[in-house]
Amino acid sequence: MPRPPARFRPGPFTYHQEIEVRIESLTNLGAGVARVDGWVVFVPFALPGEKVVARVFRNHANYSEADLLRVIEPSPERVDPFCSLFGECGGCQYQHLSLPAQLRWKREQVAGLLEHMAGIEFPVSPVIGSPMATAYRSKITPHFKKPRRDEEVGAVGFLKHGRRHELIDVPQCPIAMREINEVLPQVRDEARQAGRGRKKGVTLLLRADSNATVHTDPRATAVEIVEGVRFEFLAGDFFQNNPFILPLFTRYVRNQAVAPGLEHLVDAYCGSGLFGLTAASSFKSVVGVEVNASAVERARANAESNGITNAFIHAASAEEIFVGLDVPPAATSVVIDPPRAGCGPGFLPQLFAFAPARVVYVSCNPATQMRDLKEFLAAGYTPLRVQPFDLFPQTRHLECVITLEPTRT
Repeated sequence: MPRPPARFRPGPFTYHQEIEVRIESLTNLGAGVARVDGWVVFVPFALPGEKVVARVFRNHANYSEADLLRVIEPSPERVDPFCSLFGECGGCQYQHLSLPAQLRWKREQVAGLLEHMAGIEFPVSPVIGSPMATAYRSKITPHFKKPRRDEEVGAVGFLKHGRRHELIDVPQCPIAMREINEVLPQVRDEARQAGRGRKKGVTLLLRADSNATVHTDPRATAVEIVEGVRFEFLAGDFFQNNPFILPLFTRYVRNQAVAPGLEHLVDAYCGSGLFGLTAASSFKSVVGVEVNASAVERARANAESNGITNAFIHAASAEEIFVGLDVPPAATSVVIDPPRAGCGPGFLPQLFAFAPARVVYVSCNPATQMRDLKEFLAAGYTPLRVQPFDLFPQTRHLECVITLEPTRT
């Protein structure tokens, strides 16, 4: 038996103890959940219903973590991964799970978060899947570490599964677009040549756009066309990374924002204008609000180049998002699409003070979305629909759209 690490917490299992368990469910991080005499054990890459042998490597105060050693009784939903690095690379969590099952479990995870984090039971619509389940990512960011003195660059790729600092070499990425994989070998070779002698590690960029161009300079201008609207943005800036599902995504957000009597749309966190500009034809006016000055310039330029004359983009500090908005709240929908951390602490009070007639909350992190949802409930809003989107097949990630209105009395 190997010696446990110095910080190994004793009990209920010994270090590297092998246990036979039945997997009950999946966490929102993609790990299988088992119980041994009521004690929770997380086993990555094990699927619900499976009986497996797992080896414990860490005990926490109220749960343990274990590596999957072998599957005794496989799930009928288990499939063969299509990437040889699956299980080692930390990028994908679900390649061993059939696509219908991935969608079903993502739906159940959203329902569980609604219940346990927001404190409500509410029906979750079936997950809208991506038209492409592989070769869909338009952006990847491989890394390499600072080489040791007089040594060449080592792995060029992504973090290993379960590691915070160790990288795995990734020559090809099957969930990245074909154009990216075509140039990836050259980019990796150039990185190795240029990386010698560097004083710190480097994050590379490969961004494919609608012109089939792969950008490696984050300051280059990338182009994406969504529902006939042409967007230009800096290759290194945020833009949704699955172009194949974007028309479904933006169309849904627009349709949720539209309702009788709602003539105006406010696109908070508007970035380069994705939701506001694709919805502009459905509203009398669209106001985009953004704290990032360069994104404001891009959104304004995108509106002008597409001949959208009813969109007005404003730069605003986080403390004054809604100051000076000349639209009546009772006739206004607000779309919000915050970063993974959710809405900033000063944003929601401003939104509630503005009191729009409808809010469409788009999130890439349902956990922080549910945290914010509690604030909406306390402020007198009620959900109308909860709709997940699978923008990231084969991974644990998803987007969730919650439509809310003030509670009618």
